[in-house]
Amino acid sequence: MLQSYILSLFLYFPQDKSEYIPAAISFTIFFILCIITFRFILRISKREAIKAKELEDRIMSQVNSTEKKI
Repeated sequence: MLQSYILSLFLYFPQDKSEYIPAAISFTIFFILCIITFRFILRISKREAIKAKELEDRIMSQVNSTEKKI
């Protein structure tokens, strides 16, 4: 009984629905920022993968050339 009363204190549904507008605006702003951040991280990850592949190819070519000399 006491637990349901305490949990109900955190619920607030305003009668005036215009109070949802600031929350919707801030949610939209943060959602767009999250999408931009995610795209930025993906772009950096792709660049790093390309660099790692080039480094791997360079190392493998050096290993193959030293094996041929031996």
